[in-house]
This record gives sequence, C-alpha cells and structure tokens, in this order.
Amino acid sequence: MRRVLAFVLALFALMTPLAFAQQLYTNDRLEYSFEIPSATWRAINEPDAAHEHPEFVYGDRLDGYLTIRKEVVDANTTIAQLSESDQVKLRFLPGFVEGKQETFNGRLDGITVSYEFVKTGKPMLGRTYYLRADNRTIYSLRFTGLRDKISRIRNQTDLIARTFKLK
Repeated sequence: MRRVLAFVLALFALMTPLAFAQQLYTNDRLEYSFEIPSATWRAINEPDAAHEHPEFVYGDRLDGYLTIRKEVVDANTTIAQLSESDQVKLRFLPGFVEGKQETFNGRLDGITVSYEFVKTGKPMLGRTYYLRADNRTIYSLRFTGLRDKISRIRNQTDLIARTFKLK
C-alpha cells in the first residue's frame, strides 16, 4: 500500500509542473486568446502599429515558429478552399511535399494541413490549423520548424489550436 501511495505521489509531483506551465496569451489589439503550453514558447512580435500579427518561437525559430493570421473570406468560401489556395502558394517552396488534410476540433473547429519543404538544406515541416470563427472569418495558425522538432511538439501545437477562442 505504501508503494502505491508513493507511486501516486511521485506521479502527481511530476504532473503538477505540466499543469501549471500553461498560461493564457491575450493582447488588447487582438480579438482572440489561447493557451501557451510551456515557457519555451515566447512572443517575438507583439501586435502594434507596425506588426498586425503576433509571432512566437519555441526556443529557436527552427525549433518551432508560429504566426497567426485572420483571413476574411467570401461567405461561401469553405476552409478547404482557403487551404487549397494557400497550398498553391506553398508549392514554390524548395522540396515542397504536400501532406494530408485532417479535420480538427477545438473551441473553434476546422482542419489541419501538413506539408514538408527544405530550408537551408534542412528538412522542415509546416502545419497550418484553419479555424472557422464565422461564415466570413477563418483564422490560420501556421507552425513551421525542423521536421523532427516540430513533430515532437505536435501535442503543444494541437493544444494552442484547441484552446484558441474569440474574446
């Protein structure tokens, strides 16, 4: 019984820092907020008169880079159509390989699209979350980084997108 209790306490001690590491990101200039899963994520550009969109890095830009865009579309434009038009632009990246599209559920529902490319001779991975706010507004959360590193933080990119909400 003592071993079980010791194991449970040790497990709780390990999990406690993870639970408290998340913090809410918000800015008065933005219409949305989301949770940042760890202190390794930091803002490198805050919205101001010169920069309309926030940008974040996970330690280093090659380890993980996030930019968020608000896309205003026609009322009859689907998320899939927006992602396809983005893919047309991305095809010009060196070594571009189109990935799969998946449905995504969070506070705002949408889809994710993954792709691979090469930057400075290194294999990179891009993952974009397209989240529909209303029939004319879609937010795109664009993550890029080294393929092996961005794959390791997939749970964190999913958490950011899952907790993304309008104020």
